[in-house]
Amino acid sequence: MLLFKSLIIVLQVLSALGVIGLVLLQHGKGADMGAAFGSGSSGSLFGATGSANFLSRTTAVLATVFFICTLALTYLGSYKSQVSAGVLGSAPTTSSPVSASGSGKTSSTVPAAPAASSAPGQDVPK
Repeated sequence: MLLFKSLIIVLQVLSALGVIGLVLLQHGKGADMGAAFGSGSSGSLFGATGSANFLSRTTAVLATVFFICTLALTYLGSYKSQVSAGVLGSAPTTSSPVSASGSGKTSSTVPAAPAASSAPGQDVPK
């Protein structure tokens, strides 16, 4: 599970860096800043509008990968495994408290502490 989570984190970071790079490479509508870096010519590798389509589609794919990774990490982070019942199928029971003295008489017993709840917001006073 830890390897899977690490793989998703690496994929998320790489897709985030790819989205950042591709957004910075794309042309703005008003300012043709991309022409300063040599992408303004129509005889480029992708043609006049081919680079815009390629960059926008690649950005959309990487953004989708980023959001899917984010949702998967959220799901994996919120997953809490249940206590296993074991082979017998029943949860182990606790035995009665043993008396402090060695005699057969039971001395005053300390009441058990309430079970700690793992649900969020249970320890907040109302």
